[in-house]
Amino acid sequence: MKLEFYKYQGTGNDFIVLDNRDNKYSGLTVKQVKHICDRRYGIGADGLMLLGAKAGYDFEMIYFNADGNESSMCGNGGRCLTMFAYDIGIHKTLYKFMAPDGEHLADISIDKSVRLKMKDVDKVEEHSTYAILNTGSPHFVKFATHVKDVDVVETGREIRNSAPFKEEGINVNFVENIDDDSIYVRTYERGVEDETYSCGTGVTACALVSAHNAKGFNRVEVQTPGGHLSVEFEKTDDEHFENIWLCGPAVFVFKGEMEV
Repeated sequence: MKLEFYKYQGTGNDFIVLDNRDNKYSGLTVKQVKHICDRRYGIGADGLMLLGAKAGYDFEMIYFNADGNESSMCGNGGRCLTMFAYDIGIHKTLYKFMAPDGEHLADISIDKSVRLKMKDVDKVEEHSTYAILNTGSPHFVKFATHVKDVDVVETGREIRNSAPFKEEGINVNFVENIDDDSIYVRTYERGVEDETYSCGTGVTACALVSAHNAKGFNRVEVQTPGGHLSVEFEKTDDEHFENIWLCGPAVFVFKGEMEV
């Protein structure tokens, strides 16, 4: 099979994107997706996405981790897929698409940054040294004093494979407060099984836990190894967040063909 692929990245979180509106790529296997995402023997990416047709929506997002398995929501992926939709001629003021965790809205600003509306969050498990919440994918959030010195791969892998999380997996985020409304985040991603330059659902989870306003509107600026994102949201109480928007760049890198 010959793939016609596109490569996009959002703050260094990179994706292979396939136009699947005619379902020609629906039969890709776990082994094939893993090979395509391999950085030495394939194209190389943190994940692969199919843009499909969906009645009542502008498109459908199907997401695969780099290990080849279909996965839950990817925030940076959703932003990149929205830019891809625009680039192939799907032009909307406000996009509405279906993703692994349900319906999403997105828009593209004049400067080509993409805002993606994330799912509401109704529960945050607060523990003495960490928090757990689901922002479309499950996240473990742990604050650190010097996050750049953390061994994200070793520590993240240990937490991800610990007894409570081993079966389903969890993404592990390390967060440092820069000031009242700015944080620095590094993330170990399940399915990639490594640190990524950025993780959209992870950045969102960290921003919610770092809310500076006890209630009402919050905007948190987030620095990651791959670049800058921001998260806007309404906090209604200690565990409920709504109107959550993940904002940042989504950039076309290159396109090509590959035999699989």
